[in-house]
Amino acid sequence: MRVLVANYHTSAVGGVESYLRGVLPAMIECGLQVALLTREGGDPGSNGVPVPGVEWLTIGNDSPEAVVDTAARWRPDVVYTHGLGPPEYEAALIARFPTAMFMHNYGGLCASGTKCHQYPAVEPCHRALGLGCLALWYPRRCGGLSPLRAVRKYRAEQTRLQSLKAAHAVLVASRHMADEMIRNGVPHDRVHHLPLFPTGAGPTPIPPAPRSLTGRVLFVGRITALKGWSHLLDALPRAAAQLGRRLTLVVAGDGPDREQCEAEALHRGIASEFLGRVDPALRDAEMQRADILVVPSVWPEPFGLVGIEAGCVGLPAVAYAVGGIPDWLAPGVSGEFAPGDRPDPRELADAMIRALCDPIHWQKLRVGAWQVARRFSLKSHLEQLIPILEAAADR
Repeated sequence: MRVLVANYHTSAVGGVESYLRGVLPAMIECGLQVALLTREGGDPGSNGVPVPGVEWLTIGNDSPEAVVDTAARWRPDVVYTHGLGPPEYEAALIARFPTAMFMHNYGGLCASGTKCHQYPAVEPCHRALGLGCLALWYPRRCGGLSPLRAVRKYRAEQTRLQSLKAAHAVLVASRHMADEMIRNGVPHDRVHHLPLFPTGAGPTPIPPAPRSLTGRVLFVGRITALKGWSHLLDALPRAAAQLGRRLTLVVAGDGPDREQCEAEALHRGIASEFLGRVDPALRDAEMQRADILVVPSVWPEPFGLVGIEAGCVGLPAVAYAVGGIPDWLAPGVSGEFAPGDRPDPRELADAMIRALCDPIHWQKLRVGAWQVARRFSLKSHLEQLIPILEAAADR
């Protein structure tokens, strides 16, 4: 089977590109012929998506019709898209070829792309995409204050939603995302729940050995408001006071709010280490040293792969129960979570306390996180992915 994989970037931009670097070689090993259709030109280098055996087709800013012509020359049996930017590109491909769309975000489901309201407080949105979104754009600050931007974004995502409804298969990483697709009118029989897998080293071969608490609380990711750093800074001192011991915040990541986050931690007297963006080896080392991973996201994470990556080394997580996080975070088993409908730092602190107050319980959470991570593998992902692509091609 000839599979044309479509994605905007070839360089190592984010989670989608990490996913492709992991899955493309495995698809080739399974006997598939694979090409990568991308809008980004230039040599991706050693960190890029293309791998040996994958043909590379660059389309730049060609028209949708030219993109279809480029794809047609390769003669795919099925197109496997991960986002090409403006929705007209996917629409043109779907009109010509059997197409499976993997939606890593809220494209086609939310005009702002965040699936949450910003005012009077950040909280997840449970609406289907519709005219009501335009009515709420300003009063709930969904995506800024510009009415022109609201209309432009709404029209683009309506177009993308029509593509989702017309696609031969729609793949998502979590039950939450599957529910959102169906809520927005994507045919139930075309929606496939296909969990992600750790793209680096998998789970350690044996469960984590008992060790002493270190007092290190780890945050991994971009430092932005939606990732909940302010909630973490509110919750950490409260948890430390209740536990009666010092907790050190370790931040592995960068982002537009880093300076503000550092300044606020210093102002509050929170013991903290800001490491900046780290490579996988240093990230894994910090995960092995930490007591818990905190994922304080106040927006509904479509999946939250960082929790699986932490579980690979036996690091339990604490998070708000938003989006796809409950797919891998089982309270009392692999970590603890706080209610997510209206994220509250006091409840996040309580979840941290539950995870850390009893060393015996904490050790059980470490083993539970490792056991849960073992359920998410590249092998099981491929066992589901390939039949979906084959069925789409048959249609």
